[in-house]
Amino acid sequence: MDISIEQVKALRNKTGAGMMDCKQALVETNGNFEKAIEYLRKKGAATSQKRSERIAKEGLIVAKTNAERNEAAIIEVNCETDFVGKSDAFKDFAEKISSSVFELKTNDLAALMSHKLNGVSIQGLLDETTGKVGEKVEIKRIKYQKADDGFFCDYNHLGNKVASLVQLKGEKTEQGITLGNDLAMQVVAMNPLSVDRSGIPSAKIESEKDIYKAQLQNEKKPENIIEKIVSNKVEKFYQENVLTEQEFVKEPGKSVSDVIKAISKETGKDYGVKSMIRFQLGETLS
Repeated sequence: MDISIEQVKALRNKTGAGMMDCKQALVETNGNFEKAIEYLRKKGAATSQKRSERIAKEGLIVAKTNAERNEAAIIEVNCETDFVGKSDAFKDFAEKISSSVFELKTNDLAALMSHKLNGVSIQGLLDETTGKVGEKVEIKRIKYQKADDGFFCDYNHLGNKVASLVQLKGEKTEQGITLGNDLAMQVVAMNPLSVDRSGIPSAKIESEKDIYKAQLQNEKKPENIIEKIVSNKVEKFYQENVLTEQEFVKEPGKSVSDVIKAISKETGKDYGVKSMIRFQLGETLS
């Protein structure tokens, strides 16, 4: 049957697939628009399978909170090239994934993949996006959080290669939100291992001590001063890797703890950091 250019354009506008693919889909389905969409989705799925062995190391990290700031989510979606990662089709896909995590309120990736958005499963949406962009697309990880008290703040670094969420205890005020946003930026910039010292495993500290001792012994330092130097180095390790002890990036010379105390005193509120999450594009998952 004859397929008009208007039909092809309409299908392209609906699916984002190429003109020739849209025409072929309409020919194969005798002009049935809905079946043509299904045809393209299946083709996208097949394309996705062919690309399954490729490496998807580019993409986007998206962190966000809801309007009330009592819920938060952060996701990583991947593609093969930075060019596709910056495309509108891929950005739209990432936004839909982020919104779906909020809808489902889940950390279960399998549950997310079967979730339907406007009648299309997330798996189907992924297959469609793969067909549109012509690269392997995958959802690497998702994290959803809900606060019984306190509030969330987020920070997405320019380009969305790294982002963070911080949960603060205390009343949600304008000053508190500004503090939270600044601390989320601190987490992105300085990559702390823990909010406070209790979050650093003792095995990690012992490992650091062993390394310091070996270095000092190799330098022929006297045994009677090695312990003191090691102790000082451990303190330095804490200052560099514990969020509350790090130097505040926006006010050098002050620690994060100093800033939190100052804002708490100024506002009459008792602020503190309850948790933090940081996603960086392509990092190895433990």
